[in-house]
Amino acid sequence: MSSSRSAVSEIELREVHKAFRVDGRLLTALGGLCLRAREGEFVVLIGPSGCGKSTLLNIICGLMEPDSGDVLFDGRLVRDRIGLVGYMLQKDLLLPWRKVLDNVILGPEISGMDSGAARQEAQSLLPLFGLEGFEESYPTTLSGGMRQRAALLRTFLCHRQAMLLDEPFGALDALTRRQLQQWLLEVWHRFQQTIIFVTHDVDEAIYLADRVYVMSPRPGVIKLELDIPLARPRRPEMITSGEFGALKRELLSALGSP
Repeated sequence: MSSSRSAVSEIELREVHKAFRVDGRLLTALGGLCLRAREGEFVVLIGPSGCGKSTLLNIICGLMEPDSGDVLFDGRLVRDRIGLVGYMLQKDLLLPWRKVLDNVILGPEISGMDSGAARQEAQSLLPLFGLEGFEESYPTTLSGGMRQRAALLRTFLCHRQAMLLDEPFGALDALTRRQLQQWLLEVWHRFQQTIIFVTHDVDEAIYLADRVYVMSPRPGVIKLELDIPLARPRRPEMITSGEFGALKRELLSALGSP
């Protein structure tokens, strides 16, 4: 894949609509949604279950097309979007018959990259991703947090400047989740990708984001766009600050309003 197809750094959606036919009736998932993630920005999307968050990510990455509206990458309307952004689902989807190192280079292999170079790069990044010493392990022997680290490394190794992360920590216990949030911010600070991150957790949204979008119940539209002015690097003690509490109250109010 050419470098021009992997250099997407800004994502914008304009008046995106999407509906599905379910049991003979039309169900509107997205009702004219507008959103923007600027280069190097960490954007978080939050909203009630069924509001269309995953549908939105599927449209951005090209697995679905909107019924109307535009998807722009770096200011250009793009129809063929598959493969242009990294995409990680909530489930790690590691292949149980492949060892960790073989799992994390799957994306580069599929993209036609040199497997030897991909393996060497993955080996060098294992310490950063907390997987050093586990390259020959099978997924079934890893903890949930380590499996998510492996899935994220696989996504990073695809070398996409923009990444979509769909509730990657949603199935983890609270302590592991908090540890991985801090670790993800450190990795993001190092590589500076543009990230759109979906979560149901208001604290997680505030802690990670430069900007949070709150979606309405279906049909999904943006109810609130909130800048998060907390200083970086983020620190766990910020969660108990008055500023954090005020941001949380504003998000909870938007989520609870009709």
